[in-house]
Amino acid sequence: MDTMRDRFAPVVSRLLDEDPRVAVVLAEIGADGFRAAERRHPGRVINVGIREQLLVGAAAGLALTGLRPVVHTFASFLVERPFEQVKLDLGHQDAGAVLVSAAASYDWPAGGLTHMAPGDVALLDTLDGWTVHVPGHPDEAETLLRHAVAAGDDKVYVRLSVQANREGRAVDGKRFVPVREGRSGVVVAVGPMLDAVLAATEGLDMTVLYATTVRPFDGEGLRRATGAAGTDVVLVEPYLAGTSTAAATEALSDVPHRVLGLGVGRRELRRYGTVEQHTAAHGLDPRGLRERIGGFLDAGRRQAAARA
Repeated sequence: MDTMRDRFAPVVSRLLDEDPRVAVVLAEIGADGFRAAERRHPGRVINVGIREQLLVGAAAGLALTGLRPVVHTFASFLVERPFEQVKLDLGHQDAGAVLVSAAASYDWPAGGLTHMAPGDVALLDTLDGWTVHVPGHPDEAETLLRHAVAAGDDKVYVRLSVQANREGRAVDGKRFVPVREGRSGVVVAVGPMLDAVLAATEGLDMTVLYATTVRPFDGEGLRRATGAAGTDVVLVEPYLAGTSTAAATEALSDVPHRVLGLGVGRRELRRYGTVEQHTAAHGLDPRGLRERIGGFLDAGRRQAAARA
């Protein structure tokens, strides 16, 4: 199976052909994929070199002229390093752009901490007005890229990963997708976490929701699911653990509920190893998820019994 990033350049190259507003801004990374598109559209494919602050600033300038810039590099260089420009050049100036990252969380362990960004979505959460897409399959990445570019002049972040589920699902860029129904709680699996969540919750009487658009957070979808399944909620995210717990709590603010946020831990893993080893070390493999989700449900049952 190809990767989400394999789809990026072909999809956006077609969008360059289809829409004269689309422009692409790169900082060396990914430039080879746009050579042909650059020849066809020399004024709308721009490589600023290894200058990530300029990458975002140039995109904002293009947006202010009426173009729809698509900006691409590794997540650590797209959100973290130029965060001031994301905050001011895009946010403060109300300039729209589509930021498309690669190497999410720990996708390239050999690159070390400089190339890891598990806090990217949490960092964007400090700003207003961002849509965040987290596809879990290359087909979904293609769909959500098109949604992002077509989203007027909005600020959109598309988080691509080498981790992927075995099959893609129909996603609309808005709502959570019900995958499994149960009565003992709800698990929200974000993007590439779905297959592991389904394996971890096999035999548990739990509803599983699939989220590929996490901002805006589908609070209504979560409320509908908890109405039938109860208000024990587990969020399984492929980035910093707990990133969406506040959003889930806000959605359920008028009812008693418990929320468990699972994701990438804060502790730095200095023996970089493989993607699979990082996943297991953060407890995001099926075994680790089963232990923690099962323990969360057991604790809830004990609390209910103590109150009875």
